[in-house]
Amino acid sequence: MTGFASGQGEALGLSWTWDLRSVNNRGLDIRIRVPDWIEGLEQALRAMLSKRVARGSITVSLRLQSNTSEPTQELNEGQLDRVLSAMLRIEEEAMARGLSLTASSAADLISVRGVMDVPHQQADPGEVRTVLTRDFEPVLDSFLASRKAEGAALAEVLTGQIAQVSQLVAQATEVAEARKDEQAERMRTAMARVLDAQDGIDEQRIAQELALIAVKVDVTEELDRLTAHVAAATDLLGTKGAVGRKLDFLMQEFNREANTLCSKAQSSLLTAVGLELKSVIEQMREQVQNVE
Repeated sequence: MTGFASGQGEALGLSWTWDLRSVNNRGLDIRIRVPDWIEGLEQALRAMLSKRVARGSITVSLRLQSNTSEPTQELNEGQLDRVLSAMLRIEEEAMARGLSLTASSAADLISVRGVMDVPHQQADPGEVRTVLTRDFEPVLDSFLASRKAEGAALAEVLTGQIAQVSQLVAQATEVAEARKDEQAERMRTAMARVLDAQDGIDEQRIAQELALIAVKVDVTEELDRLTAHVAAATDLLGTKGAVGRKLDFLMQEFNREANTLCSKAQSSLLTAVGLELKSVIEQMREQVQNVE
């Protein structure tokens, strides 16, 4: 979900620079910084992004300046009046509390944001919005192209990791199959030892208990589900459109089955394979956070 694009333009006596970038995010978070006097621009840009992007933390910045050789500033009397009124209230409150404040100078007032304005109104806000919205389109195209290029590289990484998981599942299946005879022999030995040591024991009850133990250590279902998850992940990578959230959910399912496999292993070899599975799945989970 990371991407970057920039662009420059000039029209209507103004020049500007676009900066568009994104980083990973579980949802879609759009932050736009544009001049307030261009009414409707932020909403237009947000709508354009929402139609074409589904995931990521996206920041749009627009730096706009006048091309007038000698830009003039004008006193914003309304803002000055608000600042002076606020200063008066602050001084009155300070005096009531026995505090003394340093006297403010005219330079302090001028430095307050909005007291001195560059009159952008020389350009029609509606016309400027139209021009900037049109100019933003190729910047957005470039931004999406950069995300697509990263997505192609990321797909190769995830494909390789899914192949690793598939290999480990196959390895775990072989280990689990090989331990069946060993487990069965261990249970028969344990049952014979108990029967020899005690008289009057219900052999059928013991057989039932041993059957329950066998079910608890059987990992066939976990391996089958892991195999199904591998197929589902492979299909999602080949699907067009936003699949990030689906892959994110699938990683949780991968991890759940790997955890259960380790808890039921009762075999150093199977535990080792399960731990390796968990490691690869965690790597996949981190990469999936980059997928839209």
